[in-house]
Amino acid sequence: MELEHGLSFLPDAEHHGLPAPEYFRTLLDLSRYADEAGLSHVKITEHYLRAYGGYCPSPLAFLAGVAAVTSRVRLMTGCVLPVFHHPLQLASEAAMVDVLSDGRLDVGFARAYLPYEFEAFEVPMDGSRERFVATVDAVRRLWTEEKVTVDTPFFRFAEATALPRPVQVPHPPTWIAAVRSRSSFAWAGEQGHGLLVTPALTPLEEMADHIAVYRESFEQAGHGGGGGRSRVLASLPLYVGVDDREAFATADPLLAHYLRVWAESTDAWTSTVSSDYRGYTGMSRAIRAMTPESFRTLGGAVVGGPRRVTDRVAQIAEILGVDGFLWQVDFGAVGGVVARASVERLCADVLPELASGGWGPKPSVGR
Repeated sequence: MELEHGLSFLPDAEHHGLPAPEYFRTLLDLSRYADEAGLSHVKITEHYLRAYGGYCPSPLAFLAGVAAVTSRVRLMTGCVLPVFHHPLQLASEAAMVDVLSDGRLDVGFARAYLPYEFEAFEVPMDGSRERFVATVDAVRRLWTEEKVTVDTPFFRFAEATALPRPVQVPHPPTWIAAVRSRSSFAWAGEQGHGLLVTPALTPLEEMADHIAVYRESFEQAGHGGGGGRSRVLASLPLYVGVDDREAFATADPLLAHYLRVWAESTDAWTSTVSSDYRGYTGMSRAIRAMTPESFRTLGGAVVGGPRRVTDRVAQIAEILGVDGFLWQVDFGAVGGVVARASVERLCADVLPELASGGWGPKPSVGR
């Protein structure tokens, strides 16, 4: 089985520790390297207000910058948050990036889940699932139809034709990020979307069961005909060290930073309850209970020297049955030199070994 490997970015930097200009210089450098190495994707996530993701309020703006300095790697929103956007704006801006990149855009959609973001945008959490579905459906219609009329409780417009039109036909590949609810995995399959997973708080075996629900729903909905296929990509923090000892010494403080910033962003769930987010109350307690060691031991992160990482990636791929990984390499507000060295070791020392073990292909850099 050939696994795809790309890079995933989710900023957790605080401006006094890692200024935004330095952070984005690192990301553009890594994106150029990913392009040269033949990696599959560069992905980045939308968030606001806090250190957790706050450096990237606009994945599409960042990906337009990546498009200007690359030529092959695919560009993925991972993800945009439709509940905070009008579908006409989202469809038009995404199509513009698809044009600028000569048809290299993948659009991942996710349900926002941080209460303070909903509060700031004055969007109620209850009912946000319905708003999410309505927005995603409208975006796909605006990409493929002209004179679109939509009337929902959240937005309405008549005879709208979104411009520019996307380069990819019928539209850029679409992906749904699913986390906990089996119904979310089933819906993504029924609608024919690709699936993005982040097995951080979910045991690998449980996530594998959810992925199976997605693939079964995809096939039952008839999307497997005509060459279509279900696709699943997993995002996990990754650090490839010179050896295990150096890897743990370098990555564990970075993972501790990442877990702290993530926990602080979810503290609002201590007292927040929403019918659309069952099981989220108390999330920060679960995150605070994790240590860097338990995080990487249970499969939430992959850390080690090349041999350990190779074995662990093959093991996780086998358990989950995914089509590839989008490796989160910017966690912990890591410096550019450290992040670049890890990605270079991934391409030079890990991916060729995975390819020789039947989990190819090999990268074009580091052979």
